[in-house]
Amino acid sequence: MDRPSAPPSRASRTPRGEDRTPRSGRRVDVRDWVGGIRMSGFMGIMLGLVVLAAFVLVPTIGTYVDQRQQIAALTHDVQATKDEITQLTSERERWRDEAYIVAQARERLYYRRPGEVVYLVADDLPTDLIEPAQRSVSDDVQETQRDWMTQFLRSVTEAGLAETVAPG
Repeated sequence: MDRPSAPPSRASRTPRGEDRTPRSGRRVDVRDWVGGIRMSGFMGIMLGLVVLAAFVLVPTIGTYVDQRQQIAALTHDVQATKDEITQLTSERERWRDEAYIVAQARERLYYRRPGEVVYLVADDLPTDLIEPAQRSVSDDVQETQRDWMTQFLRSVTEAGLAETVAPG
């Protein structure tokens, strides 16, 4: 008669540094790992305090970061406003100068002093600097060979009576 063998009295342990992942489909019992953790009352209190601190500090840190971003944005706005004030102050000082006012009136409004001769030059730009929309279409006037109204009516009637669309 075969006798069943008794289970080993000591569990086999793997030496440190070896991989404890199951090979050949063996299952790892988590209860052995959890059973090895010893939890004292002090450790439980400290773990509870860490979790409580996390719940208290996370919203506070988020609020702090939001406020720092708002402060940075407002600081940027203040600096931009100061720059604009500096620019407007310098412009106001320029407008207090009578020579600047005369120069602006001459340039913007074409004001001249009595006795001055004014020459306005039209189209003083070279043709390559003029925008295409502002250039003249042609230098000479061309006359069409047909009456435009007759041509227009013929085009409309042909388009209305056509059964297929001919490419343009």
